[in-house]
Amino acid sequence: MGLVPPLLTFLLAIVSGWIHRRQLTLIEFLKAENKSLKEQLGGGRIRFTDAQRALLARKARALSRRELLELDPVVSPDTLMRWYRRLVAQKSNYASGRGVGRPGIMREITELIVQMATENPSWGYTRIQGALANVGHGVARGTIANVLKLNGIEPAP
Repeated sequence: MGLVPPLLTFLLAIVSGWIHRRQLTLIEFLKAENKSLKEQLGGGRIRFTDAQRALLARKARALSRRELLELDPVVSPDTLMRWYRRLVAQKSNYASGRGVGRPGIMREITELIVQMATENPSWGYTRIQGALANVGHGVARGTIANVLKLNGIEPAP
C-alpha cells in the first residue's frame, strides 16, 4: 500500500525531464551570452564593486572548479575562490569595528564641563560632578579633571 502508483511515477518522470531540458537550454543561453560579452570586452578588464565580488564569490562557491571552467566566467575560477577566501576572512575580522582604548567622552558633556568650570571658577571637580549628576550625566571626577586639563583650565583651590 506504500507504493507510488505507476501513473504518478510516469508523470513525475515526464515533468522532471521537461524541467531538466529547460534548465539545460537556459544554461546554454547564458553560456552563449557570456561568450559574446567577453568578445565585446576584447580582453579588457571589468571593474567589480565589493558587493558584486561578494555575490559572485558566494555563487561560485557552490560550483566545482571544473564546472566553473565549463561555464567560462568573466574572471578565472582562481580569482573567484580568492574573492571567497577574502570574504570569509573579512567576516571573522572584528578589529575594524573597534578603536584602540576606551571610547572618549561625548562632545556635549565635554562642552558642559568646560562651561561649568569657566562660569563657576570656585567649583572643584566634585561640585562639577554633582551638577552633572543633577542634569543626568554620570561622569567620574578623574574624567572631569582630564577634560579640564586638556582645555587648559586650572583646578579650583
